[in-house]
Amino acid sequence: MFRLSTLVFFVFCFFRLSAQQDKTYAEKLGWPRNAKVVIMHVDDAGMSYASNQGAIQSIEKGIATSCSIMMPTPWAASFAKYVVEHPSIDAGLHLTLTSEWDNYRWGPLCGKKAVPGLTDMEGALWQSVEEVVAHASPEEIDAEIRAQLDRALALGLKPTHLDSHMGTLFASEDYLKKYIQLGIEKKIPVMFPGGNNKMLAAPIIEKLKAAGKWKEGMVLPKPFDQKKAAEVGKMIWNAGLPVLDDLCTNSGDWRPENAVDGSVEWGKYKTQHFIQLFRDMQPGLIMVIVHSTDITDSFSHISASGGSRNADMMSMMDPDLKAFVQKEGIILTTWKEVMERRQKIK
Repeated sequence: MFRLSTLVFFVFCFFRLSAQQDKTYAEKLGWPRNAKVVIMHVDDAGMSYASNQGAIQSIEKGIATSCSIMMPTPWAASFAKYVVEHPSIDAGLHLTLTSEWDNYRWGPLCGKKAVPGLTDMEGALWQSVEEVVAHASPEEIDAEIRAQLDRALALGLKPTHLDSHMGTLFASEDYLKKYIQLGIEKKIPVMFPGGNNKMLAAPIIEKLKAAGKWKEGMVLPKPFDQKKAAEVGKMIWNAGLPVLDDLCTNSGDWRPENAVDGSVEWGKYKTQHFIQLFRDMQPGLIMVIVHSTDITDSFSHISASGGSRNADMMSMMDPDLKAFVQKEGIILTTWKEVMERRQKIK
């Protein structure tokens, strides 16, 4: 179940498709004007042992440069301690407000009594973003994301950034304000696409094209604020934090015909998609999200997405992808480097 497509929908319910800028945020951070600067990011660390191994292998043996941890999940402490022991790992927090699987559940770190609007009848976090929005107040959201940060700090982890599991924090303007406020207050970068956003828009446009409903220049579904993305991005930048030019979340949709879990072919299929993605992306600071998992029999009892996640991991370690990145001059970076560059700018 890949729900990060939810992020695409909700971002564009509130924010602009293409914020026009004289300079990309990458250029503002000191990279060359036409540079494609990429944070290759592994989501869902901490969710399971297999997820942890997928993130580790993608970073240590592949081109992935960053990851984020789901602090309420069973294997979060293990991964956080690994990062503390390996400080070169760029690790942030995948702020988690949903528990999407049927038989593998987790609850809020605040506890049900403190944030009743965040919990379902089982005492776990809601399974869908829509249910969170229907029940949870912004104050409960704020309490829980702060509790997740507190747990990370208690484990000795200094998060390099904050982002949002399943895009829940982008589902409501009030939630988004709490997310951005926390980052500004704690001086921790927040994932926010405030630039051209062409890759982020692409999945919506492709679906409209497939349905025969797309016309060049059309406005995407309402409610839609044509200037908000640029304005929010500028506000975050002026508060001293970096901003993304674009975001890609759709590798979970890349599935060849007759895909077989654990097959080399699936990994190669994703490699070719990543190569095309790098060719097509506009210059700027771009975050590309994957969900690398070291496939195991036990993961199949969590989710049917193990094959796709394992293919993400294989593509990250694919020599062909590494060679293409080097040949084309794609600049791979981390949230840590991005923040260091931002701090040098007055």
